Amino acid sequence: MAALPKVIAVVDDDASTLKGIERLLSAYGFATKVFASAEAFLDREGAADVDCLLLDIHLGGMSGIELRHRLTAAGCKLPVIFMTAFDDEATRTQAQSAGCIAFLQKPFAANLLLAAIEQAAPET
Repeated sequence: MAALPKVIAVVDDDASTLKGIERLLSAYGFATKVFASAEAFLDREGAADVDCLLLDIHLGGMSGIELRHRLTAAGCKLPVIFMTAFDDEATRTQAQSAGCIAFLQKPFAANLLLAAIEQAAPET
């Protein structure tokens, strides 16, 4: 019996980035759940049956870091990979203190994303 693909939830408010990441992950055999906002992720119980969360930090509305804090407060231990186009020391520090497996600066190479996913959700 074949193993089920890992499910990666992706939250990004840029439609082209969301589509590009969805295509990339699909090409590498991952299943994806995509969300255009942190609120949509929460409204649709995005963490259900997900192996890893790829989360943009700077979203319109609730930030990725705030979403991470809410998930943690609710007892959710879903591994998070943060991504951002605006990399600075303060943002990086906030992301790391919120608890992330990896921090990727957009645009990022596919191999960096795949390595981060493997670290966040290793093969069982």
